[in-house]
Amino acid sequence: MPKTASTTKGQIKQASIDLFREKGYYATSISDIARNCGIQKSSIYYHYATKQDILFDIFKTTMVDLEEYVVKALSAAENFEAKLKEAIKAHIFFHVDRQKEAFIADSELRGLTAENYKAIVRMRDRYDSIFQRIIQDGIEAGDFLVKDLKILSYVIITMCTAVTNYFRPEGRLSKEEIATLYSDFIITAMKREHF
Repeated sequence: MPKTASTTKGQIKQASIDLFREKGYYATSISDIARNCGIQKSSIYYHYATKQDILFDIFKTTMVDLEEYVVKALSAAENFEAKLKEAIKAHIFFHVDRQKEAFIADSELRGLTAENYKAIVRMRDRYDSIFQRIIQDGIEAGDFLVKDLKILSYVIITMCTAVTNYFRPEGRLSKEEIATLYSDFIITAMKREHF
């Protein structure tokens, strides 16, 4: 069966994800990507004008998918504490299930052009605001004893993102167990006066 344009583009993107994760963005060439796909180098340019376009596409789709995944998880939660638990769990699940893309999105920001970097930072700020709104609701209800919700949102997101560095499917704990440990720890800490 012949490859369609969409499957070839998807193949290029997946090969790039694998290589950027393994070697890094700067150490990966267009020739490496073409070789990994089993296609001619020139075929890549039909789908992506530059290697930068591939990296930006990975960043952009990862951020869009992450935000959609977390927002969907929040839809069944009834209060701010349940929402924060669901947001933490969804963030961790996404980073475990999409470990390579999440790792790239965390480690290869320096590879983006200034314009693309600004676009991704705007997307990240919008994503961070989901956590900030939930924390704000908890503060207003008097349950979360937090002094700086913006910094705390960064702490939570950074801590939960770190699962990409150590999670292994064959490891001692499942992603569900890790997500429960994280959410229980974070919410308990936020209810303490000193936090």
